[in-house]
Amino acid sequence: MASPASLIPELEEVLSRGSAERRAETLLRITNLFIDGANYFNEDHIGLFDDVLMRLITEIEAKTLAELSHRLAPIDNAPIQLMRRLAKDDDIAIAGPVLKRSARLDDSDLVDIASHKGPDHLLAISGRSQIGEKVTEVLVERGNRDVVRSVATNQGAKFSEASFSNLVKRAETDGVLAESVGLRSDVPLHLFRQLVAQATEVVQKRLLAAARPEAQSEIKRVLVEVAREVGTKAAPARDYRAAQRAVLDMRRADTLDEVQLANFARSGQFEEMVAALSALCAVPLDVVDRLMGSDRTDPILILCKAVGFEWPTVRSIIKVHPGAKGTSTQGLEEAHANFDRLSQSTAQRVVRFWQIRPPEADDATGARSV
Repeated sequence: MASPASLIPELEEVLSRGSAERRAETLLRITNLFIDGANYFNEDHIGLFDDVLMRLITEIEAKTLAELSHRLAPIDNAPIQLMRRLAKDDDIAIAGPVLKRSARLDDSDLVDIASHKGPDHLLAISGRSQIGEKVTEVLVERGNRDVVRSVATNQGAKFSEASFSNLVKRAETDGVLAESVGLRSDVPLHLFRQLVAQATEVVQKRLLAAARPEAQSEIKRVLVEVAREVGTKAAPARDYRAAQRAVLDMRRADTLDEVQLANFARSGQFEEMVAALSALCAVPLDVVDRLMGSDRTDPILILCKAVGFEWPTVRSIIKVHPGAKGTSTQGLEEAHANFDRLSQSTAQRVVRFWQIRPPEADDATGARSV
């Protein structure tokens, strides 16, 4: 096929003297020429079209660029520089079709765009027929609820174990996401077990109803083990009477404060620590006792943030928290980051709820009920 080099003189004339209307008309005409012969062009021809179209799209209205994006996105050998330029456009009407469909974008292109653009661009990427692990890592890390739900349901998306772990963590407060992740066949077994164990009863039932037969047996087995584990962990009720009396005396003497609470924690005086925390946060003692029985550190972070405690005090409490799984160096670092991220107003809102109503057994943070 003859090289379409004759486009260059016309291009120069249009760029130097052509009106906006003529530029748009020429752009669409050359696009049609490319589409009609796409199956026959070699890379040299495609490179020439790339150069021509890249020079023409400057000062073209968004509507025309959106049409260009829509028409070229499905073509496997579309001009690569043009596809990258369209994919990075801030207007999602222009970028969307290319982000979702173009085979010309590789993982490095997608990672770069997903790392710097907003949720609309991430949502478009999440709908691609195939998504590599490096791309899904960014989508799961930066994506909002819609993006994460979308990529979790995409069977062409590949996830690293770190990304699956992040999905499972986010699924703690998102039943829809929990169902989507639970129905994937590529979830590592230990994360699948964690997902089922932390899911609400409603989500567990939906997973059972929708899962394949082999997955159903695994879900049932996990639930039985979780129930057995909970029963094994059940501890005798603590006697807080002496601790309450000591804390009441401190309140009367005006010596009960954060420093004294931290001293209780550091010296391992668990009952006194819980009684002091209850008094300082104005949350019933039985509620604080139940919160301290959670295997998550979130309730401690919320209580302490609500009353303005400093991180060293929070860390001391976590270290004597009997059910906590966050006492490792990594766990403490994650808890510290979550404590810094948590706003005092949000924490106070949750605590007000605890002050009038005990937390539900399946939700030690109260977040679902607020």
